[in-house]
Amino acid sequence: MTDVLITGGRIVTAVDDYVADILVRNGKIETIGRQLTAPSAQQHDASGLLIFPGGVDVHTHMEFSLGPSETCDTYETGTRSAAFGGTTTIIDFVLQRQGQSPKQALDDRLALAEPQVCVDYGFHLILTDASIDKLKELPDLINQDGISSFKMFMAYPGILMMDDAAIFRTMRTVGTHGGMVNLHAENGGVIEVLIEEALAQGNTSPKYHALTRPSIMEGEATHRAIRLAELAEIPVYMVHLSAKEALEAVVEARDRGISAFAETCPHYLFLTEEEYERPGFEAAKYVMTPPLRDHHCQQVLWRGLKFDDLQVVSTDHCPFCFNENPYGLHRSKQMGHDDFSKIPNGAPGVELRLPLLFDGGVRSGKISLNRFVQLTSTAPAKLFGLFPSKGTIAVGSDADLVLFDPEQQHVLSAASHHANVDYSLFEGRLVTGKVQKVFLRGNLVVDGENWLGQKGLGRYQKRSASGVF
Repeated sequence: MTDVLITGGRIVTAVDDYVADILVRNGKIETIGRQLTAPSAQQHDASGLLIFPGGVDVHTHMEFSLGPSETCDTYETGTRSAAFGGTTTIIDFVLQRQGQSPKQALDDRLALAEPQVCVDYGFHLILTDASIDKLKELPDLINQDGISSFKMFMAYPGILMMDDAAIFRTMRTVGTHGGMVNLHAENGGVIEVLIEEALAQGNTSPKYHALTRPSIMEGEATHRAIRLAELAEIPVYMVHLSAKEALEAVVEARDRGISAFAETCPHYLFLTEEEYERPGFEAAKYVMTPPLRDHHCQQVLWRGLKFDDLQVVSTDHCPFCFNENPYGLHRSKQMGHDDFSKIPNGAPGVELRLPLLFDGGVRSGKISLNRFVQLTSTAPAKLFGLFPSKGTIAVGSDADLVLFDPEQQHVLSAASHHANVDYSLFEGRLVTGKVQKVFLRGNLVVDGENWLGQKGLGRYQKRSASGVF
């Protein structure tokens, strides 16, 4: 493998900010210093650019099938899109079907992903069957297969929802082996009643998706989840937190010394419930779970990011096309055209996380540049057992590097992103700050608008303990 020398860039990590050169050898960072020379190395001038560690997105849904619907990004297209956005590692999901062996679910998913993935990757395991015999497999998944995080749903009764006993039993099983439980926290039973009432009254438009998933029910479930984890003596991670009531529960727990962690997503930071007032079916583009909240919730989330009440910004990239063509009705929001409860829940975003958060967070003064790196790379790598190979720029770490122009303006649009999905949540938004080059373990995979990577280049990452921070 050819050595790589990147010169003159401003290196920014979660704790450092300085100008230096980086020498890459055999996919690892070999040397960091001033005025390095390596005549035989591939040379890249980073003068005037920021150099970040590759982004780590710990919440994506590539090629994810659930019942009648399926996301429209394959592992190839979704991870290529991630790379163009400066993300070099994702943690995706294995869905254990009812009655299925967790180990078999993982093997099937690895077989699907491995030939396609363009960036490095790991998996969380979604549990839908927490029977005693299935739980017996989890310690080996942690210790041998590097799956140290397990997602469970407190919503979607009859499909994904697990009761408190199953969640607690799982927590008890994985806690002593370095496992962490990730929870989708909404009170699924109450929400189901609200959905039934709305439909009975003839309310079928997309905005009722938001109206039937009130923030107080996210707050209630978050509080309950944390109490279960406290009793089980295990760290807990709340996915896609959107509501101030949920954040209040996390803050209260952390103030008491509980290992409660949480992520939020760009769409909750930059969009509000006003999107559901769009005419006709257009609002279906913004049907994700939890739904968008109000401006006050946004302000609370930004404060949480600044003061470490929220530890991670991930994308929950779960893309369904707006139109039926070209990928079919089962990959389209049109499935719920006449019934909001049938609209596939999810939205795209894996390519936009870094430019959005840099423009709307760093440039606006809401977070510092170091905090930006912490939220998008270092903290997720640490929380999910990838650090220090991932998440930082240091000698011996993987040479996952992003060269970023902090002054380049560009317009976000479905016409220019690299995912399969046919719309953008942020269509027409002007942002400042753009990814210029991306290296995956020293391989230049993105150079401006040119794709130099290849499917299958990504490596599966066996992770150490989750929840150690």
